Amino acid sequence: MKRITRTLILLAFLVAGTTGYAQMKKTASVEGITQYELDNGLKVLLFPDNSAQTITVNITYLVGSRHEGYGEKGMAHLLEHLVFKGTPNHPDIPKELTSHGARANGTTWYDRTNYYETFNATDENLEWALDLEADRMVNSFIAKKDLDSEFSVVRNEFESGENNPTGVLLEKVINAAFLWHNYGNSTIGNRSDIERVPIENLKAFYKKFYRPDNAVLMITGKFDEEKTLNLVKEKFGKIQKPDTPLRDSHTEEPAQDGEKRVALSRVGDLQLVSSLYHTPSGSDPDYAAMSVVEQVLTDEPSGRLYKALIETQKASSLWSFSPFTKEPGFLYINVNVPSDKDADEVQSVLTSVLDQVKEKPITQEELDRAKAKLMKEFDQILRNSARLGTFMSEFIGAGDFRLAFIHRDRVEAMTLEQVNKAAAKYLIPSNRTIGRFYPTKSPERVAIPHVTNLDSLVSGYKGKESKGTGEAFDVAYDKIEERLERGKLDNGIHYGFIEKSNRGATVTFNFSMRTGDAKSLTGKGMIPSFTAAMLNKGTTSMSRQQIEDELSRLKSSVNLYARNGNVYASIESTEENLEDAVKLMIDMLKNPAFDAAELEKIRTERLASLENNKTEPQFLASQRLGEINNNYPKGHPNYNMTIEEQEAAIQAVTVEDVKNFHKEFYGLGKSILVSIGDQDTGKLKDMMQQAFAGFEARHPYSEIKNPFYINKPVHEDIQTPDKQNAMTLGGQTIEISEYHKDYPALTIASTILGGGFLNSRIAERLRQKDGVSYGAGAGFQADSDKEDSNSQVYIYAIYAPANYDKVQLGFKEEIARFIKDGITEEELKDAINGWVQGRTVSRAKDNELASLVNNNIYYNRGMEFHKAIEDKVTSLTVKDVNAAIKKHIKPFSEWTVVNAGDFKKEGTE
Repeated sequence: MKRITRTLILLAFLVAGTTGYAQMKKTASVEGITQYELDNGLKVLLFPDNSAQTITVNITYLVGSRHEGYGEKGMAHLLEHLVFKGTPNHPDIPKELTSHGARANGTTWYDRTNYYETFNATDENLEWALDLEADRMVNSFIAKKDLDSEFSVVRNEFESGENNPTGVLLEKVINAAFLWHNYGNSTIGNRSDIERVPIENLKAFYKKFYRPDNAVLMITGKFDEEKTLNLVKEKFGKIQKPDTPLRDSHTEEPAQDGEKRVALSRVGDLQLVSSLYHTPSGSDPDYAAMSVVEQVLTDEPSGRLYKALIETQKASSLWSFSPFTKEPGFLYINVNVPSDKDADEVQSVLTSVLDQVKEKPITQEELDRAKAKLMKEFDQILRNSARLGTFMSEFIGAGDFRLAFIHRDRVEAMTLEQVNKAAAKYLIPSNRTIGRFYPTKSPERVAIPHVTNLDSLVSGYKGKESKGTGEAFDVAYDKIEERLERGKLDNGIHYGFIEKSNRGATVTFNFSMRTGDAKSLTGKGMIPSFTAAMLNKGTTSMSRQQIEDELSRLKSSVNLYARNGNVYASIESTEENLEDAVKLMIDMLKNPAFDAAELEKIRTERLASLENNKTEPQFLASQRLGEINNNYPKGHPNYNMTIEEQEAAIQAVTVEDVKNFHKEFYGLGKSILVSIGDQDTGKLKDMMQQAFAGFEARHPYSEIKNPFYINKPVHEDIQTPDKQNAMTLGGQTIEISEYHKDYPALTIASTILGGGFLNSRIAERLRQKDGVSYGAGAGFQADSDKEDSNSQVYIYAIYAPANYDKVQLGFKEEIARFIKDGITEEELKDAINGWVQGRTVSRAKDNELASLVNNNIYYNRGMEFHKAIEDKVTSLTVKDVNAAIKKHIKPFSEWTVVNAGDFKKEGTE
């Protein structure tokens, strides 16, 4: 070996010094294989073997199915076929291969495509082969006529594979195992892409990837090294490297977080059971360890699976493979089960053996046997120069030819600790995909055709009668107030109607009833919420299904919810169906059935939702924030229950509870009706007057106060293991209301701090500048009650747990800068303009306008109140806003902040 190396070094020197090829530099030499590189990026591997009477020329392009995009599945393989169709200088490649007595082929795999010729070792043959490969690197025809003929050949290759249940199951299991990465796609592609790929797309794919800086040429066998280097330079050196750089794929497959199962049903007799595990890339040391594990499991006759399944005659045969890939790949195990054997038992034994590797570690005897067999296979390949030439394509595709030797060395040095650690790491159920083939005589499947003749389908289509365009409703404050009819029915219902012509004659109808007070509602827990949730589950005259059917007939929706003694109902309907929809709502509110089975469904759903949220960072941050700043005794309507208390309260609700609550608290109390759209207001008034006459609750309404409190300056972390995103939620209370003189300034200040679309202070810092958060911002929740004046500024950010420190620092620094430096004139102008226009949009939406009217009626104010606020906002100065910031906004350390995420550091408990 030393003599060969010295000779090659001397040869490289002579080539550079005497033949003028200074542009070809030697870059590596390993065990007789020497690598050179041309200026255009082509890598050349020479492996002389004077004992051989043949030469193998193998060129590997670093393009495979991994590089295919949408609509390109099978492109690399289809191109492999077309590259045999000829070039201007080699118009009939198959004929030339035959005339030179060459054994040739091309293959496509995940990371690479290769073409090779093995031929008699003569100078003429070598020059021909190198000329051929250099010419078809850039001058292949890739013609439409060749595609038209060859795609059916490839399709036939595809179809032949489709006839084989073993191959089909393999394909489907791999596809199911990979969520995003292209290793999940079959190299041969899919039928539609093969049949429909435009020739222009194929040419573009060819030009993109077939280039000298994306190829490795390997020559093995009996040849003169100096002459061969000269030939390579002559044939390939003139090919220009494209100016556009190649960029490798960057998709990373996420960790599988649960066992997957694939079932295949087709005509056949032999049953199949398979299992796939995600494994590291070929260059990872654990790949070598898993190669040994695979050998220990599947070797014949010593393998654990062989002994458990084949020797016991539970199955007829098994095989496995684990491709040497550039990026994380897989280990696939297939077991053939005769029709008279129990495939369920085989699956159970298969998974049991695989799962038990952790408890029954691989022994020294097994390790030695596996290493000996693998090392024998390496040795045999290295002895055969013709085989080595194509064998190296796998390692070249994975990154470098030297990986073959590194992998061999790793296997040779493998220890029990390494191999058992790898087995325990990767052979786990959550990393597994199980495949089953169920033979059947009459498979059932539905083929869904691709879209065709779309133009003829839509051409001339007229549709039904238009729903009209509605009226141009003026959303100016005074114009709304002019159109608003306000009043009070004899039964005490306050109302606000806006008659307007909407497209499709739609109507938005909102009705609310408020009863009870803090004392009467204390200790009710989840009962008010459950009572409202039961209202649409059936009445004394209609079942739940009948209600759903009636709403479908009316093309309407009725939504109901409650908070303590406040019950809210909203209807979306049309002028034609509104009255019937309102009647249905009235029936739900007054005559609920309270079926026990429906209550259990709600209970189960809510408990499941809580169970799910116990590990969700966003929910936990919000939940804990409420707990920290809780200011009420347990049982009070405003008390923030813990998750455990919520579960207990849900479990405690009974049918009798909801019946009694309905009897005591459902009634008009303080009720408000708002309806906007095409409607007969007279009929609606009559309906609501008659339906709710005498419908009074036993507990009169008195607003439950929520006076101002100073938030607690607490910063707290919650661990949520195995969650890829973290949540920071924080708040600071401010003693003002919508009536306060600083309300307009703080509204604009909060918009600049964290509102808008990715252009607020916080978004600019955490998303645009630091790049650590997808969603980050701030907001302002102002109290509408002048007496309570309990308002809050809040912040939030969603981010990867690893960016915890950057997020905290970002909030701290931006809030400090906000207080110290204030805002700019440009920020003020943009924020005011955005806020005003946002309010205008809100008033143009009937559901939001209805909510605004409802609040106005409740607080006994009109649209002029909001107009006055807008006037104050538009007249704000930088000085006004900065003064409000300094007066009300506190440093980050004085906020209540909860961070929830997987913040566990490496090596900590």
